[in-house]
Amino acid sequence: MTAKRRILVTSALPYANGPLHLGHMVETIQTDIWVRFQKLRGHECMYVCADDTHGTPIMLRAQSEGITPEQLIARVALEHKADLDAFNIGFDNYHSTHSEENRELTYRAYEALERGGHIERRMVRQAYDEKAEMFLPDRFVKGTCPRCNAANQYGDSCENCGATYSTNELIDPVSVVSGSTPVERESEHLFFKLANFETMLREWTHSGTLQQAVTNKLEEWFSTGLKDWDISRDAPYFGFEIPDAPGKYFYVWLDAPIGYMASFLNLCREHGWGFEAWWKPGSPTELYHFIGKDILYFHSLFWPAVLHGAGFRTPNAVFVHGFLTINGEKMSKSRGTFITASSWREHLPTEPLRYFFASRLGSGLDDLDLGLHDFVTKVNSDIVGKLVNIASRCSGFLARNFDNRLAIKLPEPDLYEEFLHKLPSIAESYEQRDYAGALREIMALADRANLYIDQQKPWLLAKNPERANEVHGVCTQAINLFRILIMLLKPVLPELAGKAEVFLGGHELAWEDVQRPLLGSKVNHYEALATRIDPAAISALIAANQQPQIASTQPATVNTSATTNAIGMSEATIDDFAKLDLRIAKIINAEHVEGTDKLLKLTVDIGPELGTRTIFAGIRAAYEPHQLIDRLTLVFANLTPRKMRFGLSEGMVLAAGSDATDGDKKIFILSPDSGAIAGMKVK
Repeated sequence: MTAKRRILVTSALPYANGPLHLGHMVETIQTDIWVRFQKLRGHECMYVCADDTHGTPIMLRAQSEGITPEQLIARVALEHKADLDAFNIGFDNYHSTHSEENRELTYRAYEALERGGHIERRMVRQAYDEKAEMFLPDRFVKGTCPRCNAANQYGDSCENCGATYSTNELIDPVSVVSGSTPVERESEHLFFKLANFETMLREWTHSGTLQQAVTNKLEEWFSTGLKDWDISRDAPYFGFEIPDAPGKYFYVWLDAPIGYMASFLNLCREHGWGFEAWWKPGSPTELYHFIGKDILYFHSLFWPAVLHGAGFRTPNAVFVHGFLTINGEKMSKSRGTFITASSWREHLPTEPLRYFFASRLGSGLDDLDLGLHDFVTKVNSDIVGKLVNIASRCSGFLARNFDNRLAIKLPEPDLYEEFLHKLPSIAESYEQRDYAGALREIMALADRANLYIDQQKPWLLAKNPERANEVHGVCTQAINLFRILIMLLKPVLPELAGKAEVFLGGHELAWEDVQRPLLGSKVNHYEALATRIDPAAISALIAANQQPQIASTQPATVNTSATTNAIGMSEATIDDFAKLDLRIAKIINAEHVEGTDKLLKLTVDIGPELGTRTIFAGIRAAYEPHQLIDRLTLVFANLTPRKMRFGLSEGMVLAAGSDATDGDKKIFILSPDSGAIAGMKVK
C-alpha cells in the first residue's frame, strides 16, 4: 500500500457569461479522471472549482437582458452545474467567485501585497469609448498585435504569439462595445510589480512544476522582461471594490484564481477542516492546477507570484493541455461542430465521450481532435465490443448453471497474475496524465481476456455435462479479469463501473481490492452495461448545432418565394435577409488556381467564432493575389459549401461589377470602412 497523500486539485474556472462547450469538457474530464484515480488509490484528494463571475462582460450582458449581474450568474451557475453533473465531473465543491470567501481572501492577498511593497499606483492613459461612455476593459478592445502583427487580437494578450501588452499598444484598436475607435483618457490604476518576483519565478518555473515545453515558452517572456500587471478597473464594473480606492475594482484576473482558494475555504468551513494547513508555505499537502495553454501566462507567472507575495504556498505543478478540434478543424457553428455540453447530452451519452477524450489525452500540450466518425468506431469497438463483451459472454453460463455463484478457485492463476503485473505501469500512466497510454494497456488486457474466452470456448464445453466444472472455472476466470479491467477504467467510466460493481456483488472497488480474486461469492443478474452508438445520433447532433444555411451557393435563390415589383425585380422580405450571415473577413492568403483564368483561391479569416475558410472567387481578371492579402472584405459565411473540381469553396466574397460591353468590364470586391475587424456581422 502506498503512503497516503493529501492533494488539492483545481481546473480553470468557466466564465459565467455563456454555456459550456466541449472544449471546456476536455479540461474538466482530464482533471476528474486524475482525481478519481488518486481516490481509487486511497489518497485524500479533493477537487474544487467555481464559476468565474466578475467583469464587464457579465455586467453588460445582464444589462442587455434587463436583470442584475447576480441574477445572471445564479442562472448560469445552475446551467453549468447541470452540464458538469451530466458528464460525471465529481467536484468536492463547486462555488462562485462572487462570494464572501473570495472577497475575504482577495482583500487579504491585496493587503499583504501592499504591505510588502508590491503594489504601485500611477496614472495611465487607457481606452475610453465615448459612445458607450465607459472605460474599455482589455477584452473589449481588439486590434493588431504589436509584437507579431496578428490581426483581431484582444487588448491584453495575443492568442497567436502569447504576448501580453497594454491596450494602448494595439495597432488600429476598435471598441467591441460600440464599434467606434476608442480614445485615450487618464485614470489612476493599481499595479502588481511582477518584476519583484523574477528570481523566485525563475527558480519555481525550473523546479519541475511545469512541462518542459511550458518552461521553454516562459523563457521567451523572461527574456523580454516581466511587466507590471494592472490589477484595477474603473467603475462601472461588476466585482469587488478595492478597499482603499473608491470607484476602483479588482480586475477579474486577480480575484478569479483566488476563487480556487475561496472554493476550498467554503468546503473547509462546511466540514470544519483547517484551511491554513493546506495553504501555508512549506505545507506537506499537494496543490495542482489543470489549465489550457491559452491562460498559461497568468497561471505560471502572475498567480505563483501573487501567492508567494501574499504569504501563501505555490502550486506543486501546473498541468497544461492543448485545444480541442472537431473533425480536424476549429469548432465551427456553420459546420455544426461548435457543440455545447448541453447539446451533446441531449443527443448522446456522456460517458463514451469521457472514454474517447481519455484515449487521446497525453501529458503534453498537443491539441486533441474529436473525429466524430472515430468516436463512434472507438466506443463501439472498445467499450461494447471488447470490455462489456467479457461479462456478457460469461454471465449467462453462471446464471443458468451455477446460480450466479463463482467457482472457489481460478483455473489459471498465472493469467490473473499477468494482469496484476500491469497495474504499476498503468498507474504511472494515470499519474503522469498519459491516459492514452493507460487505455492502450488496459485494452490490450481486454483483448487478452477475450482471447482466453475464445480459446476455452465455454459454449462448447457447456454441451458436455461432465465438463461443467471447466465451464464454471473459465467463466470465473473471465469475470475476475473483467473485474480488474473495470477497476482500472473506473476513473474514466465511473457510471459504467458503478453498474459493473452492482453486477459483481455490490462492493465498491478500490485499487487494492483486485490483489485477491473474487471467488465463491455470488454475482448479480447481468444487465447490459453499454450499448452501441448509433451514427445517426451524430448526424442529429451536427444538424442541431448547425447555423441555418441557404439552399444554394447563389444568393439570388433566397428570393424564391418573394413577390415581384413593378419593374420585374424580385423583392426580398426581411425574413429572407435574416437567413444570410454576412461577415467582415480578412484575406490572409490569395493564390492563382491552376487550370482556370477566372478564379483566385482565397483563405479568409472570419474571426474567432467562425475561423478560417477557403473561398474560390471569380476575380482573377481584376486582382493579382498580392493585392488582396490583408484586405478586409465582405463574405456570405453561411452558404452551403460548393464542391468544385479545384476543391471545396466555403463561402462567397461580395463583389460589384460593371455591365460594360466594350471589353472594359470591371470587378470590385466590397470592403468595409477602416475600423472594421474580422468576424463582425453585417447588420
